[in-house]
Amino acid sequence: MQTKPLKKNNRILEILKSPVSLAPMAGVTDYVLRNLVRRYSKTCLITTEMISSEFLAQNRDQTEILKLDKSHHPIAYQICGHKPYMMHDAAKKLSEYADVIDINMGCPVRKVVCGHDGSALMREPELAAEIVQAVKEGTDKPVSVKFRLGFTASEMNYVEFGQKMQQAGAEFITIHARTRSQMYSGHADWSKIKDLKNNVDIPVFANGDVVSIESAKLCLAQSSADGIAIGRGVLGDPTLISRVEHYMTTGEIIEEPTVEDKIRLMKEHLEEEISLRGEKVGIKFFRKFYPYYISGFKNASKYRGVLITEENYEKLSQYFDYIRNNASI
Repeated sequence: MQTKPLKKNNRILEILKSPVSLAPMAGVTDYVLRNLVRRYSKTCLITTEMISSEFLAQNRDQTEILKLDKSHHPIAYQICGHKPYMMHDAAKKLSEYADVIDINMGCPVRKVVCGHDGSALMREPELAAEIVQAVKEGTDKPVSVKFRLGFTASEMNYVEFGQKMQQAGAEFITIHARTRSQMYSGHADWSKIKDLKNNVDIPVFANGDVVSIESAKLCLAQSSADGIAIGRGVLGDPTLISRVEHYMTTGEIIEEPTVEDKIRLMKEHLEEEISLRGEKVGIKFFRKFYPYYISGFKNASKYRGVLITEENYEKLSQYFDYIRNNASI
């Protein structure tokens, strides 16, 4: 079956210059990681971490959220919430920074779902449509929606949900090919995305389990999606999006970073987090990234044990050198 052709003159196509995007990840796709990804990919759409519309409404310090380099464009600011008027106001506030306003209807985390946000909205499609309409009224930028296959395996309403989001005004969809109940376990079912692609005429990007050029190829083949949104795959390898782009454009495979490359990237990433947050906070914040950068290294668990307990940058820098000189894949 042929997929449904895209709408003509869809303005989102002017923004989606690349068939690959950086998916939003709470507490991960901060300014620093976005900056690293942009260093290698000049055209992919990058997405901020999820921003609570309730948080924005409280007018607390939002310096970090609104920190933006001109080179980060094209960029989508992702917002979450279940109150249409707050989502309207959030979109309005962020429009001067964003190229796209993205609505989170896919986050599976318990505290988000219990607050009626994220993937909980897949159980309330009428409210979800109201939110899309409210966001559309609050911004002159394209509006996109990110969601999952459904809340549970028996509630896979992603096709009908996607159609409803398009009817409400969404111009772009990113779909994570798992249900909410799966969280991040099991395997993403990319083949189901084809059903959605056959029933909407706005761009659809597939998300979930794309961690290499090979998995990107399989994902596109099985999903017939217009592109791929890569999330966890960039952890420990901010070059991945650019390498996937290069393959999809030229058919040429750029090799994965070497041990030395990964240590260099890890050090640069840490240094930029320290520059943004200060040494104490930056080092603690960065601990979540160590397992990804040293994944596959011989003696990785030993290295990780040292890295996650050290609080001094100079000692960490010396240990990075030790790892570089002794590690192998």
